[in-house]
Amino acid sequence: MHDATRLPSEGKARVLLEAGDIERALTRIAYEILETNKGSDDLVLLGILSRGFPLAQRLAQKIAKTDSSFDLSASLGQLDITPFRDDTPSKSDPASALTQLPASGIEGKRVVLVDDVLYSGRTVRAALDALAFYGRPSYVRLAVLIDRGHRQLPIRADHVGKNLPTSASETVEVLLQDMDGVSDRVLITSPSTNPAI
Repeated sequence: MHDATRLPSEGKARVLLEAGDIERALTRIAYEILETNKGSDDLVLLGILSRGFPLAQRLAQKIAKTDSSFDLSASLGQLDITPFRDDTPSKSDPASALTQLPASGIEGKRVVLVDDVLYSGRTVRAALDALAFYGRPSYVRLAVLIDRGHRQLPIRADHVGKNLPTSASETVEVLLQDMDGVSDRVLITSPSTNPAI
């Protein structure tokens, strides 16, 4: 689950980022993460399911190519925030079988949450609640491919691939080859009732 919604069947979609743009943005974010962290010591990348995880995988691979001490298998995980969302009924056991943390956990680690689109901020709030359930990192940072604005909570990304001002009526979707079977791209769709600009 993430802050972007699926593309509606109606409306006109525009391609905002192509595969090469996404690749360059992820490369830059990977370098920023290493620079901010001053290396890869105690670094853990956690992808917010569902589209944050393949992006976290790509970032981890880029970091591993740059820093040979970065252990990809011990520094990558995925976080299911569904039980912690404020728009779903609460469950008695918030632990999720879909959450996969590194074997060493996140206690005292330097965690970077990764997601595809930052919108209202509610997904990230749920992710922070999930982290508190699983452990206490030394710090938490946020990396997103797209920041589209319209925050409802005081949440800011530390690493952003592209800031994309949008109207609330527009829909942003990130398509990834490993999930969607099509080339990577970011689309924006305006309602079909709106005049073309």
